[in-house]
Amino acid sequence: MRLGLALGYWGRGPDPRHLELAQKAERLGYDSVWTAESWGSDAFTPLTWIAAHTSRIRLGTAIAQMAARSPTTTAMHALTLDHLSGGRMMLGLGLSGPQVVEGWYGRPFPRSPLTATREYVDVVRQVLRREGPVETDGRFHAHPYRGEDATGLGKPLKPITHPLRADLPILLGAEGPKNIAQTTRIADGWLPLYWSPTRTDAYEASLTGLPEDFVIAPMARVTVCDDVAEGLLPVKAMLGFYIGGMGHAKRNFHADLMARMGYADEARRVQELFLAGRREEAVLAVPDAFADEISLVGPRGRIAERLELWRKGPVTDLLVLAPDPHTLRVLAELNS
Repeated sequence: MRLGLALGYWGRGPDPRHLELAQKAERLGYDSVWTAESWGSDAFTPLTWIAAHTSRIRLGTAIAQMAARSPTTTAMHALTLDHLSGGRMMLGLGLSGPQVVEGWYGRPFPRSPLTATREYVDVVRQVLRREGPVETDGRFHAHPYRGEDATGLGKPLKPITHPLRADLPILLGAEGPKNIAQTTRIADGWLPLYWSPTRTDAYEASLTGLPEDFVIAPMARVTVCDDVAEGLLPVKAMLGFYIGGMGHAKRNFHADLMARMGYADEARRVQELFLAGRREEAVLAVPDAFADEISLVGPRGRIAERLELWRKGPVTDLLVLAPDPHTLRVLAELNS
């Protein structure tokens, strides 16, 4: 199981520790480093900065939001950074949810998410293969554009720049069973939001017949500490925000996933508290058991024991949300 460093997205401003952590991870033998975006910092710019200050570690977006860019724009970002980094780029994509897509990006959330995702990936792959002009009569992504307000002058084009790799890896963030199953057919890997090594049956039906070398790369908070309950608080805070605030009460993919993993009542309660403005209570309502099984928290010996569960399953890459260089080093030693 390879290790990756997940840096996430910025909060109020750039985190001055991120570059140092990425360089530390590279020295420790981590395979990859990943950046993200929500409705603040973007995923590609920080990754480019890290690329300029590293030499070996692979570079991934986890995730770049599809609604933020047309698929050809995303392909331009990916092929550019792949050239600049010497072939280290991995493109992680996600659809996000209705609140973000319509509220932040000002675009309609697709009524058929599976179709929209499939078309998006197809266009990106056409750009990267550069076998001819990009052409598709997609429902959501048509090239050239042929809508009622089109001029009719659109011309099929292929990229001026020759991509460094036609097979640049594309990974998808998917949560629903059908979306995960489609991911195994159209992408090179899957970026699970939550992964429990003791509940792999939650995904079993969607992961049948995996292609060879298919990547499964979940994120997990890792903290070396003496007090497990205290170490779980950041995990619970993240879960409270995603389950309670990243989606509508009637349509929240993160809450639905928690429910499928055996915590339906608890997910509903977290949502109710968060949406009522009782955010601290919402965080405390996240079950310690759930936070614990999707993370690696505690003394070194406890993390070593639990890490074996992750290594025995289908996970190929563990993307580590680690707050400090010490934790990165301990995990590298335990995984060697």
